[in-house]
Amino acid sequence: MKKTQLKNRIDAANKQKKADLVIRNASIVNVFTKSLTSGDVAISHGMIVGIGKYEGVQEIDATGKFIAPGLIDAHVHIESSMVTPQQFSQVVLPHGVTTVITDPHEIANVSGTDGLEFMLTDSEPALLDIKLMLPSCVPATPFENAGAALSAEDLAPFLYRDRVLGLAEVMDFPAVLRGDDAMLDKLLLNQQIDGHAAGLTENDINVYGTAGIMTDHECVSKEEMVARLERGLYVMLREGSVAKNLHALLEGVTEQNAQRCLFCTDDKHLDDLIEEGSVDYNVRTAIRQGIQPITAISMASFNAAQCFGLRQKGAIAPGYDADFLLLDNLEELEIAEVYRAGVLVAQNGRYVGPVREKSATESVQDTVHIAELAKDSFRIPMGQSTAAHIIGINPNNLITDHLIEEVPVADGSFVLAPSQDLLKIAVVERHRATGNIGLGIVKGLGLQNGAIATTVAHDSHNIIAVGTNDRDIQSAVEAVHALQGGLVVVQDGEVLASLPLAIAGLMSDEPFAAVYAQLKTLDQSLLQIGAPTHFNAFLTLSFLSLSVIPHLKLTDCGLFDVATFQHIPVAVQPE
Repeated sequence: MKKTQLKNRIDAANKQKKADLVIRNASIVNVFTKSLTSGDVAISHGMIVGIGKYEGVQEIDATGKFIAPGLIDAHVHIESSMVTPQQFSQVVLPHGVTTVITDPHEIANVSGTDGLEFMLTDSEPALLDIKLMLPSCVPATPFENAGAALSAEDLAPFLYRDRVLGLAEVMDFPAVLRGDDAMLDKLLLNQQIDGHAAGLTENDINVYGTAGIMTDHECVSKEEMVARLERGLYVMLREGSVAKNLHALLEGVTEQNAQRCLFCTDDKHLDDLIEEGSVDYNVRTAIRQGIQPITAISMASFNAAQCFGLRQKGAIAPGYDADFLLLDNLEELEIAEVYRAGVLVAQNGRYVGPVREKSATESVQDTVHIAELAKDSFRIPMGQSTAAHIIGINPNNLITDHLIEEVPVADGSFVLAPSQDLLKIAVVERHRATGNIGLGIVKGLGLQNGAIATTVAHDSHNIIAVGTNDRDIQSAVEAVHALQGGLVVVQDGEVLASLPLAIAGLMSDEPFAAVYAQLKTLDQSLLQIGAPTHFNAFLTLSFLSLSVIPHLKLTDCGLFDVATFQHIPVAVQPE
């Protein structure tokens, strides 16, 4: 901050000059006292400078409205929206989100430091305040092939960049437990470290805390939540497009522990962001489940700011950023207007800020490279066995079941059985054309015919495909390759619908409205091949390669048992 700017703010606070903007007659949501207070809110140079009686160059009569701090999404992967940071900004600002803490490990797993540079550069002009955490696990595990590997030495220069806060979710818990040198180097880089404590025991959480890890967004039950809160972690109550843990975790929130609770979306699809909302949905849901409105708003603003050391965010008070909402209804969080740094950016659910030109994307394009596929590339040998390890789907949950069942076998190979909901799943390495193809059997996706494929496959983002026959699986993989990344639906060897994702195979370079329309076309084609309607097949598929979430997943190296942290054959071996 320049001295002249500080002097101007002080003069405005001291009523020696008019404030830039004054909001009159609104009820103030006070996150410090958990009450409604009154007074004019004065703003100068993007900061709240006073509450009381003020005059402004611009004055807004907000009689009957409530003024609340802007919302903060405490953990989000912008890439999961499939649009660029600039486009993402236009989507979430109307939902009252003025700040996000993003982990760009999706694009980093594909494009390394080029991916980080792209996210920093593209987000710079966005009106949304986009803070970055540096990816801690690229690749996520050593049991798959990603497009890049980032060491502490690679990450260190980014720590000095504006808007970089610390180290993102530490997913490789075994490396922390062992005290691996490479992991220790990353932990020692940062003061702010996010966790990823899926399936960890209470003693594992002790290790996490000792390592300096301060948060977790992977709780799925009240009991897990309490165990983390008791050991000093902040808990992020997540509601994404696949992982929907909010309702279960709200049962564990009390007025005594709420100050350690935040909200996040983690991974949320563009259509869900547009139709359902971001963390504003979390706030409304919390209020409906009995959390006091001001407590719920505090969880989505002040608590997140405190967790990440953003001491000028999350409150309506002098010295805080003028990121705020004008609400028509507190109980329903009805958002009339959204202000970022004292500037109106959204009104009546619509973005009203400037629209930027297309992003420069050359450094993060041309990222899909696969070896030539053969006719038998997707054959699953079973030997003498007729029993298989099967990935069992839990709708709207990242955790899969490890099933062992009898499956159809002919000539020593697995035979697809859509009528029994036994489909074939494949992960095709796409970064260096190694020819690696991991194969497995999945139950619960419910496709009746055809196949789908995508380069959105957490976290290494190889091509992942599932289908009812080998021909359509191969056609889907080849179609994604031809697009240089994206989502496709195939039936009888023909592409029914597609969504190109030219940026690292993860994001479109098109405006969000165009991407939204393409998603809706994909939804219709999913119905055509008999996909289920109570969960999203593409989203579910994209997490079946995430080898740090229990219990059974698939990488380009094969079927992966998260419980033992090793690959296993599909066929059950006789004792």
